[in-house]
This record gives sequence, C-alpha cells and structure tokens, in this order.
Amino acid sequence: MPATNTAVEQERRSQSLSTAAARNLATTTKSVPQMQGISSRWLLKILPWVQTAGGVYRVNRRLSYTVGDGRVTFTNVGSEVRVVPQELRELPLLRDFGDEEVLAELAGRFVQQEFEPGAVIAETGGDTDDLYLMAHGKAKKIGDGKYGHPTELGVIADGDYFGEDGLVEADAKWRYTVKADTACTVMMITRQSFLDLLDRSETLRDHVEAFRAGSGAPQDQYGEAAIETAAGHEGEPDLPGTFVDYDLSPREYELSVAQTVLRVHSRVADLYNEPMDQIEQQLRLTIEALRERQEHEMINNRAFGLLHNADFKQRISTRTGPPTPDDLDELLTRRRNAQFLLAHPHTIAAIGRECNKRGLYPQSVEFNGNLIPTWRGVPLLPCNKIPITESRTSSILCLRVGEDNEGVIGLHQTGLPDEYQPGLSVRFMGINEKAIISYLVSAYYSVAVLVPDALGVLENVEIGRHES
Repeated sequence: MPATNTAVEQERRSQSLSTAAARNLATTTKSVPQMQGISSRWLLKILPWVQTAGGVYRVNRRLSYTVGDGRVTFTNVGSEVRVVPQELRELPLLRDFGDEEVLAELAGRFVQQEFEPGAVIAETGGDTDDLYLMAHGKAKKIGDGKYGHPTELGVIADGDYFGEDGLVEADAKWRYTVKADTACTVMMITRQSFLDLLDRSETLRDHVEAFRAGSGAPQDQYGEAAIETAAGHEGEPDLPGTFVDYDLSPREYELSVAQTVLRVHSRVADLYNEPMDQIEQQLRLTIEALRERQEHEMINNRAFGLLHNADFKQRISTRTGPPTPDDLDELLTRRRNAQFLLAHPHTIAAIGRECNKRGLYPQSVEFNGNLIPTWRGVPLLPCNKIPITESRTSSILCLRVGEDNEGVIGLHQTGLPDEYQPGLSVRFMGINEKAIISYLVSAYYSVAVLVPDALGVLENVEIGRHES
C-alpha cells in the first residue's frame, strides 16, 4: 500500500485532536527577545559614577613638569620610515614648539637604522651623542645591578625614545645599555646635526633656552612641583617656606553621548502587545545596544577612552610577548592599591596558559555573584571591548577607582528630562504620517582618570604565539 494512503488511514483512525492542530489554537510559552551581543560590561559596573552637573568635569591637579613624554608616530613608504614632524612635540624638549618649518627640517635630519635581535644600540658609560626614536621593534634597557649582575630596567617599544639628554647636555653619558630584543627599526639624529639647526634657528634656540631654565625647577619623584618641608632638625633653624602650586590648564571632560531613534509601528504596538509589551522589549534591547557602545567608547574613544588616556609612564610592554606572571606583577607594582584588571577573554586564556606552564594556579573569588579569577588577589575581569590586533596582540588594563581613592571614575548626569535609567533618557518624538512611533534614546557618559597612576596598561600582549 502506498505511503500516502497509510498516512490517510492513520488520520482517519485518530480518536483525538492532534498536537500539531491543537498548537494553532494554543498560546505558546515563549521567551523574551534574546540578544547575543549583550556582554557582562564589567567596566560600567565597577566604576563609581559621579554626578556631572553642567555636563563638564574638571580634574584639578598639582602643577606637573612631566609633560611631553609621549610617543612619536611615523609614516612609511615600503621599508622607508619617516618621522612625522608634528609628533616631535612629544619630546619634552620640543613640547609646545610651534615653528612648523623648523620641525619639518628637524624631522628630515633623522637617519633610519636597522638592528638585528641581540644587537647593542647603546652601551653603558658611552657618550650620549645621539637621540633614538623606536619606529618598530622592541629593545631592553639593561643596567648594572648592585652585585655585578645585569638588571633589566624596562622595555622600549614602538614610539618610545631614548638618548634625549644628549641633545642639551654636552657631557651626558649612557646610564644603561639598550639591547635589541627583536629586529628594530630606529630613527637617529646626532647631537651635532641638532646643534647645526639650533645655530640657524632663533625660534628653536629661544625654546631650548626656556626649556633649560624650566627644567631646573624643584620637583618630586612624580614630576610635580616640590613642596618644601623640613624634618629631624633641632633648635630654631629657619624653616622652608612653600606653597602647593596648581596646574593652570586642568583637564576638562565633557559628557559624550550615544543616541539612536527607536521606531515602532503603531499597529504593532496596538495589536501585538500580549503577552509582551512590544515597545518595552524594543526599548530594552535598544538600551542594551547603547550600553554596549558606551563601554566600547569608554575603552577606545581617542578623546577620553582609557586605552588612549593612560599616562605614557604607566604603559609597559611585555618582556617576551605572552602575558607572563612577571608582566602582571610589574603592572600591579607600578600603582598603589590596584583594584581591578580588565582584559579580553582571549587574553585571560593566554594568562592561564602562561600560569599553567609554571605550575601556578591563581585563586578565584566570588565577585558580584560570579566566580572571577584573580592575580595577587586583584580580580581579573573580562572585557571584550579591548581590541585584538591582526597580529593577535592586545592590552591589559589595571585600575584603581573612586574619587576618594584618586582613581578612575565614570561621569554621568542624572535628573534628565524623560529619564529612563540614570544618565539615559527616552523621549517621545511623535508619530509620523506612516503611523510610525519614534523615541529618541540617549545615554550621556564619560570617564576620567584623576591621577596618572590610577590607570596602567600592559601593551603588546601576545595571545596567539605558536610554541614549536
């Protein structure tokens, strides 16, 4: 008997309504709309949020002389590298120097040099006659330890510079050895070449003299204007007079905004509102997307994002590439009272691999209802907004948070018109001629670093190295 006839006979013998037919009349049990792009957004949870009246937050600091210690950017055509003239202002000596023609001529005097891994670029005790800019690669600064053993003093990576003392000090000596860790491309200018330009340019000569005069101002180990005090004295000596000088151009953070217009057809809102409110569900997912974008901006925005606003002295590179326990220890010890580490989930996996190699098993703690791995007791939180480059490198952030803690804080303004959540408003925009209801959804936010050591970054973290 053909299969079709068998199915017909089976249908005729049924004594009750089939489940397939009954489902057409039943109300199914269903979930609310799901969204794969929702992440844990730990940064938004751990930051203390500060009310920012007027939309601007000003960070007042003590006067600091440690400006212009950034990184230099380069351009390249094939293998030929060139210094971007304006980027030379990142050198302390040329901070705020405004003569574009002189900067262009100075940039043209740099000579490209290549060094193989293991090559010595500069050696302890030698004359510091040259300024080096690291265009690409990684080198180590090695000094003499107390007991005669070499001591690693730091890592020099892309955009860093060394030997700047030799441009203004005739008898400067190298206080450390610079040894290439990888193949390095550096741009070099000799002291004599710089002096030749100095003799011909009055504007450069005046700027350098002003720098020399300012560099002699008393300052503490952090580069801030020193506060003179006396201690341990006897009798009635003359006590030093002092005052606390302030930065006359403090940083101001304006609230940024993430916005979108949510549109819902009135027919959907009127007829399909059971068992779930359509506008409420549309709004819930829209707000989730805005909060995801907010965290992304707080990490990556070039104006106020944490990756771009970390002080250059608080940025370090890994010693060998992968995120080793030594690298994490270095990141923690550069700041007081570190409270949180943030890393991409793939980076956290790489940290686990490095710990496993050494037989280390970091403890986990319960944090906000989740079991979180720690390093030296500091929670290591996942953040998928931290980018991973094409070469499979990433960064790890280390934060201290709170105003009272002189840390990192989130900025928002509450009490907005039509406020739906703190710092987020949903404003009805009307119904157009096509019967579409529109709502303007806006989130206002920013993030501020109160003092430089509140935020540190471990850079150039390799998370995909192949072990042969």
